[in-house]
Amino acid sequence: MDAVVFGATGFIGRSLVAELLRRGRWVAAAVRNDTLTPWLTSQGVDTGRLDIVTADIRQPLTGLPAARDVYNTAGRYAFGLSAQEARATNVAGALNVLEWAAALPGLRRLVHISGYRVSAADGRPDYAGSGAYEASKFEGDLAVRARARELEAPLTLVNPSVVIGPGQYVGLASLIEDLWNGRLPALPGSPDTFVPIVTTDYLARFLAEVPEAPTGEHHWVLDDTTPLLPELISTIADHTGVRAPLRTIPVGVLRRLPRMVTGADPETLSFLSSDRYPTASARAFAAGAGLEMPPATEALKTWAEDLVAARFGAARPRLSPYGFRAVAGSRTWVTGERHRPAHVLLHGLPMNADLWAPVAAHLDGPVLAPDLSGLGRSAAAVQPVDAWLADLLSPVQNRPVLVAHSAACGPALRFAVDHPDRISRLVLVSPAFLQAPSPRLTRSGLAVPMMRRIAPARLARELGVPKGPEVESAAADLRRPGVARRTITALRTDAVERERSRALLNRVDVPVQIIVGSIDPLVVATGHPLAEIAGAGHYPQLTHPRHVARELEVGAAPISG
Repeated sequence: MDAVVFGATGFIGRSLVAELLRRGRWVAAAVRNDTLTPWLTSQGVDTGRLDIVTADIRQPLTGLPAARDVYNTAGRYAFGLSAQEARATNVAGALNVLEWAAALPGLRRLVHISGYRVSAADGRPDYAGSGAYEASKFEGDLAVRARARELEAPLTLVNPSVVIGPGQYVGLASLIEDLWNGRLPALPGSPDTFVPIVTTDYLARFLAEVPEAPTGEHHWVLDDTTPLLPELISTIADHTGVRAPLRTIPVGVLRRLPRMVTGADPETLSFLSSDRYPTASARAFAAGAGLEMPPATEALKTWAEDLVAARFGAARPRLSPYGFRAVAGSRTWVTGERHRPAHVLLHGLPMNADLWAPVAAHLDGPVLAPDLSGLGRSAAAVQPVDAWLADLLSPVQNRPVLVAHSAACGPALRFAVDHPDRISRLVLVSPAFLQAPSPRLTRSGLAVPMMRRIAPARLARELGVPKGPEVESAAADLRRPGVARRTITALRTDAVERERSRALLNRVDVPVQIIVGSIDPLVVATGHPLAEIAGAGHYPQLTHPRHVARELEVGAAPISG
């Protein structure tokens, strides 16, 4: 084999395997359970040169294929471990890999992944003060260096900082999760706290190049231009449309306060430091290899979007591509094709754009599906919803089908009346203004605190739909500050505008189609084509997505601009 990668199912390891395979290398991935192959396939990586082998580095290694290069990306990255648990992988496991690799005939390089904080450590590992994770990484670093000298093994240590990218949900991600959910009233650390980052893609490319360089170098791989922590958090807050904390709390104070008060894991506090790190060798190596880090600020924004899309590891993204965009002066969560969508999908309440994921899976063309202004993952509105919708659709270059559900039917109807040249057809799904008064969930007297606390199972019962990922996504957003209140306000506004919407329906100059469930029928006749889906209620997208998609595909294709 060209390379053996230990810890190949981990966040760093799997990205490294993907990079090596893309370069045409023969790779043996040493794993305990093969979750790697499905992940590689999902990333579009050809696994024809991949060999999966079973290995547990906590035990002496035997029976593995020989290779020119050996990478140890394995590590127990978790807080709250016992010293025994942490040392089993981060110390004993690292030495087991070294012993096995050093005995290989023709070994070119052993690349061991350590940690960037080892440069700040002094003396002996401090399991009591630093915690088992950091102390074991420090002890493992010292042990691997010493044993490699004894064995004269061709060792290169790589010490990455906080590695960010899709799938990374620990460490700094936890701080961003608190920021997103309004649970970060003050920032831990000080104004000069430095938590450097490196993207997983860059680190994988760096690691793939390491065996080509002379042995003996040890590299701290991190972006020296990473903003200081207060600016880092402020950058993410601005990008996602949430409020950044204005105060900091010194680490010394946090250490003295009970965890139940601070919410901070004591083991994370040692990472909140103003220390800088010896990156000269890594920067010189990268320059020689033609590697260039992506701008730190842009990498942080992209990672924040990945975290939000995946609910910080609790779910998988429902629609893609995704991200925050400036629409009518506010940060808006937008998914799908922004320039030439076949369908523009506007969700009803109390949902978000994920409501349309089951239907989008059955549509032939691309879709554009935002979270409405102030709802879901979108920030509070700066302008009225009509101005927001007009600005959202301003980049669209064709004439798509505009599809709206429930309370979104009003804004969609007004857009169709004002801009008939911008869309080819208007589809109203469960238009609330043509149906009986809303069910219990949407009654005007519903309290905001109840909406904020509503569990996915109860929300599903109230909506009359299965408790699927779309309902869980909506429930998660309702727990965010302000979203439940704005949802209730939108529901009340929609109820007031029922008569106005009914009057506008006769002024639309584009074809109009209406889709409802038989359990939630129209109570007002319109004269427009009507599709009634048997057995469906107010949310046919969730209960009968294939039927809804079939109705949306009816009629002429979107007209080119």
